[in-house]
Amino acid sequence: EVLALLVLLHPLLRGLALQLHSAVTGSYVPGTHSVVFVTCLNEHIARDIARAIMDKRLAACVSILPKSSALYFWKGELEESTEILLLVKTRTSKIGELSNYVRSIHPFEIPEIISLPIDQGNPAYLRWMEESVPRH
Repeated sequence: EVLALLVLLHPLLRGLALQLHSAVTGSYVPGTHSVVFVTCLNEHIARDIARAIMDKRLAACVSILPKSSALYFWKGELEESTEILLLVKTRTSKIGELSNYVRSIHPFEIPEIISLPIDQGNPAYLRWMEESVPRH
């Protein structure tokens, strides 16, 4: 019982236990992969960032969504602008590295980088994601 509790509490051991469970049962462990939202000023910047992410093998896929309008507060003022949204599909374990890298190349002072875990999905697609993004 104590060992089981330690495995559940320690993130690294919990991750290994979930990987073992997934390998044995063939089932997807919810939250293993995530979708990361990154907004960009224009399509040129969006493509450059998307390509840089892919070149570093930090994602299985980056979708570039067309221009949309955004309203937000910046330095006390209501702003309105257009932006391009990147949907980055990756391993949840890569989000820290991905976020650091995007911040290092993104032209915004405070780039939007928000992730949501993938609870379920097409098993074949989730396996493809697993194969596409190196674990280390």
